[in-house]
Amino acid sequence: MFAKALAAGGGAIMFISVVIGAVTGTVVAIDRAATVSVAPSLGTGTTPNALAVSDIPADRLVLYQRAAGMCPGLDWAVLAAIGKVETDHGRSPLPGVSSGENFAGAGGSMQFLAPTFDGVVARHPLPPGGASPPSRYNPSDAIHAAAYYLCDSGAPADIRSAIWAYNHADWYVTQVLDQAARYSTQTPALGGDCRDTQAPGPAAYTAIAFACSQLGQPYVWGGDGGSEGGWDCSGLTKAAYAAAGIELPRTAADQYHAGTPIPEDQLLPGDLVYYGDAGNIHHVGLFLGSGLMVNAATFDQPVQIQRYRYSGDDYFDATRPTNLPTMTQTPAA
Repeated sequence: MFAKALAAGGGAIMFISVVIGAVTGTVVAIDRAATVSVAPSLGTGTTPNALAVSDIPADRLVLYQRAAGMCPGLDWAVLAAIGKVETDHGRSPLPGVSSGENFAGAGGSMQFLAPTFDGVVARHPLPPGGASPPSRYNPSDAIHAAAYYLCDSGAPADIRSAIWAYNHADWYVTQVLDQAARYSTQTPALGGDCRDTQAPGPAAYTAIAFACSQLGQPYVWGGDGGSEGGWDCSGLTKAAYAAAGIELPRTAADQYHAGTPIPEDQLLPGDLVYYGDAGNIHHVGLFLGSGLMVNAATFDQPVQIQRYRYSGDDYFDATRPTNLPTMTQTPAA
């Protein structure tokens, strides 16, 4: 089906799970945190590790998650591994990635032959968000088509055979499965996982669950979700804690000044982390644990999970909204 795949390259880079859709769970007390099982509505299987945040582009990570849900039981990490091995998630400069074809006739970030792609599309109408008509060069179309093709080829029950059908080579199957494992191997830590949230209490859990349910939503300046179609950074954190019954001010700076600063070495899942300086706090994210935060980052980026400390950041401070009083309810007339 495909030409010889690109070498995977790079280190063992893995990413925190992205959960799209409804988030539900139960709270169980443990030492200084509550373990909450969050049921994913799309993309099942293994939980990606935090390290992949620097390797998988946020928009592609969301697509891998969504597309895996089209084949019940398919692990999103297998789709991501194919995208990595084939074209480094569409970043390869080789012929046939963004346009044209390689020497074997494969094209697009998932390296489909045109007849194979057309066959998948004929069997499975692709979801909104792609090209019209569907194109193997469109990331949404290509990733969803890959999920359907794997499913048609026996996934998830016989994943090795399904990957072999994708590219008829035993070495390719091994490389994809190894890459999928690197994207999903877990390092035990407190928090940092939307799929199995750990939080210091119900309020922090609820806020994290709400924020995780918004992953993939667009960034909108001044956005408060709903009819506005997306979020900005403080709109997301305000809504997350409103879901937990805690009212925060609207802007990042005002949210910071409403709380009590928390030393960085005492951060817990659910804390808010701020960027800028005392005179200009310009960004806020919701800390997940394991060095990660969920945030509405900036223009042209979806709500995503990323490291809260990164090269060139201007991290300022953190607060713990769970120290604030809960919202009071006005009695019905």
